[in-house]
Amino acid sequence: MKIIELDEVDSTNEFCKRAGNFDMLVTAVRQTAGKGTKGRSFVSDEGGLYVSIMRRFEKFNTAEAFTIMVNACVAVCKTMEHFGLRPVIRWANDVLVGGKKICGTLIENSFSGSNISRSIIGMGININNVLPAELSKIATTMSAELGKPLSVKEVRAELIKNLRKEYNIQEYKNYIDWFGREITLKTSDGEFTAIAADVDLDGGLLCVVAGTVKKISAAEVSLRL
Repeated sequence: MKIIELDEVDSTNEFCKRAGNFDMLVTAVRQTAGKGTKGRSFVSDEGGLYVSIMRRFEKFNTAEAFTIMVNACVAVCKTMEHFGLRPVIRWANDVLVGGKKICGTLIENSFSGSNISRSIIGMGININNVLPAELSKIATTMSAELGKPLSVKEVRAELIKNLRKEYNIQEYKNYIDWFGREITLKTSDGEFTAIAADVDLDGGLLCVVAGTVKKISAAEVSLRL
């Protein structure tokens, strides 16, 4: 896999789309138009780590799509642990430390029939970057949690090492500490509470709502602990 290092780019995901039809890993010092899920902007100032991986597949059934998320999130969590932090995954694609978001993941898949033909996995990790004041209650950085600055290059190297490995759904669930707890699910129809029970193999969140087990897909809801 080719590794490309950039000082500045609009979005590492968008760079992958433009760069060519080959497997690559792209990192940037800063992004000018970083993207989050559901079309949100993602603050991407210098001091953070912004990474996208583009992979092409010949036969990757869409039924296995959640494994892409599993591998990305677990790799980030393993990286956090290496530097002494205790990460928690907030379904489906956020990594928290101390109850605050420290990394987000954006996956953009292309399809050919019932198969995924290409996947671009974008990750933004807050390391030494200064967060806007309005995010102080919901987001954090590795340096803030550890009380000291870190080498972005060392974090990058550790993340790339972990991204080269494969993980399973159980390893993903090992980083979830809120099963059995009451959660708030926010949907287009409003908010309701539920008891989180499990994450299915396809990534659906299993929860108990009014005494009934219900499966929630990532496309339908966001989750707030």
